Amino acid sequence: PLMIGARDMAFPRLNAFGYWLLLFGGLLLYYSYIGSEGLYGAGSAPDAGWFMYAPLTSRAFSRGNATEYWILGIMVSGFGSITTAVNLVTTILSMRCPGMTLMRMPLMVWMMLIVAILILAVMPVLTAAQVMLLFDRTLGAHFFDPQMDGSAILWQHLFWFFGHPEVYILILPAFGFISEIIPVFSRKVIFGYPLMVAATVAICFISLGVWAHHMFVVGLSPFLNSLFSAATFLISVPTGIKIFNWLGTMWGGRIRFDTPMMFATGFLALFIFGGLTGIMLAVVPFDWQLSDSYFVVGHFHYVLIGGTLFGIFGALFYWFPKAFGRKLDERLGKWTFWIFLIGFTLTFFPMHISGMLGMPRRIYTYQPDRGFELWNMISSAGVPLQILGVLILVWNMMRTLLRGKPCGDDPWDAWTLEWATTSPPPEWNFDEIPVCTSRRPLWDRKHPEDPDEHYE
Repeated sequence: PLMIGARDMAFPRLNAFGYWLLLFGGLLLYYSYIGSEGLYGAGSAPDAGWFMYAPLTSRAFSRGNATEYWILGIMVSGFGSITTAVNLVTTILSMRCPGMTLMRMPLMVWMMLIVAILILAVMPVLTAAQVMLLFDRTLGAHFFDPQMDGSAILWQHLFWFFGHPEVYILILPAFGFISEIIPVFSRKVIFGYPLMVAATVAICFISLGVWAHHMFVVGLSPFLNSLFSAATFLISVPTGIKIFNWLGTMWGGRIRFDTPMMFATGFLALFIFGGLTGIMLAVVPFDWQLSDSYFVVGHFHYVLIGGTLFGIFGALFYWFPKAFGRKLDERLGKWTFWIFLIGFTLTFFPMHISGMLGMPRRIYTYQPDRGFELWNMISSAGVPLQILGVLILVWNMMRTLLRGKPCGDDPWDAWTLEWATTSPPPEWNFDEIPVCTSRRPLWDRKHPEDPDEHYE
């Protein structure tokens, strides 16, 4: 609401309802540690992997109730996601302030609109699959039981139709974060705004057609493998456009390497590396060799930790003054960045090498002569550094909340509407609904002699 000049979400109570569904869905999931009838009466985690592939989820292989708690927990929190997505779409499309057309919205808002649309497209499919699985386990249905003419592959299709767009549901908010951070700290308008919007919309549609690249080793036909491989290559094009435009924004700018910008540049480097390994896995014969190996684990974490988490850290430092009126300590922020970056690289880069050497996922031991020991030792050595980086961040937040000095309403000299009100904002956000005159409405207020609207 702050970024589009609105006083609240379209449905405030639905907003709260979505939060409580998320909370209780999470509690249901973790209740399996208490109530799942594990070994000697103790609880246990859901024991079929996070893919929950059939037939591992059948009663023969998953005793107790842990799988039921997983189904119910994800289903309830999924309903929370759906309500939030409805709220976001309605708010963005109907509550923008005067003058804010769709092509004047901040890119962060565009990303959240596409995320909400993706949630509405794929979350019901996962929910339907979970209902079918629940019926299999509790009512004697056989949707995913091959012995009774069910199909274990059907679960994989339903799960990954949700599972791959879910990756974009996780990464698009980080794209939005750095799309706001990079222009402010480069002191330049975002390069190629219309192309950035078009690339985001393209990602939305193409991401719905790539799910079976997770299933190259299942035994699909060569035609289907080729089709999904080509779609996976295709989705790298709009992603590459975004990276080009972020670099184009930085090129020639007067860059200030404050902590948010450091995390944004770290995001770019790590996400590019993760994206390149993803393109490698889109080659079907290459994927046949490395599917379910530690190479995939390394790729996945470079995208979602190097991408999503670095974006979240950058956003935390950038918008913390908006929420609390105090800036996080820059010195501690830079310590957090470098320590976490080094720890992250030590942990996840060697996984690509151990995967190339043949180390599979989901094993707890291996023969001592396979050549994995050195790379696993390096990976383990990086974990304490990541923990230390997070602890420094937590200390920084606590110290700032308790002893931080007020930093003013707009400490970054930013350009979007959330900085037009006080920091922290009042409950009603704005005393007077602002009027948007360009993609950088605060620039227009600060520089009436050179408004952006003449250049759009």
